[in-house]
Amino acid sequence: MAWGRANLRDLPWRRTRDPWTILVSEVMLQQTQVARIVDRLPRFLARFPTPSACAAASAGHVVEEWAGLGYNRRALNLHRAAVAMAADHDGEVPSDLGALLALPGIGPYTARAVRAFAFELPAAVVDTNIGRVLARLDNVTLSPGEAQERADVLAAAQPVWLWNQSLMELGAQVCTKRAPACELCPIAASCRWRGSGADPAVGSAGVSAPQAPFAGSDRQLRGQLVDALRAAPVAMTAVPQTLDVPAERARRVVAGLVRDGLAVEDGRKLRLP
Repeated sequence: MAWGRANLRDLPWRRTRDPWTILVSEVMLQQTQVARIVDRLPRFLARFPTPSACAAASAGHVVEEWAGLGYNRRALNLHRAAVAMAADHDGEVPSDLGALLALPGIGPYTARAVRAFAFELPAAVVDTNIGRVLARLDNVTLSPGEAQERADVLAAAQPVWLWNQSLMELGAQVCTKRAPACELCPIAASCRWRGSGADPAVGSAGVSAPQAPFAGSDRQLRGQLVDALRAAPVAMTAVPQTLDVPAERARRVVAGLVRDGLAVEDGRKLRLP
């Protein structure tokens, strides 16, 4: 924590305890670079300053505002969570772990992050950075349950906000994926791995795994079609040309977007929800 006090980056979501700001930032930060979120978070909050404001908008408007952030289903889940909060929690972000986990699209990490960073209530978070630190600390590949249990034990009786932020920052700045700076690590003396031998973080809970190539994938095509829909509805017959793919593949992409709620067939056109 002493290291954390001196080394935490000054990030917008670290300057506030507003639960909605924390929730939105945590959803944005899933698989998106920090620098991009710093620029986009204020704009999103200006348009949707509260859960109720987000719930009152259409899902399509939230997806529109999500442009450039990737993984559009996160926007849809955030809107669904806002609708649930407006209906069941008087438009407020709940602090109870069970209530947070019951919100659409809110998983164990995000729920605990909101508790720890917004409400400063007991919660040990395990994201990619913390999962990597924990695995290397004990020099063992951890299952999800083991990683959470280890984090719970270490965080017990610690100042919840500073502890979690410091551990997360340690993974982001020092105990990095490809080139850990073990010589700069404040807990190196307690680390059982310290860069020697196979990296126990590979395959460990919470640690991101390599994804299939994005270029040319259906994921890329989905994103391209959602980007087109942000500008205007697209005629169903024009989808293959819009994506520059055969009609059969275009139909598969459209079916996936409709199934996930990211697009709606409206007559002969496809539009955002």
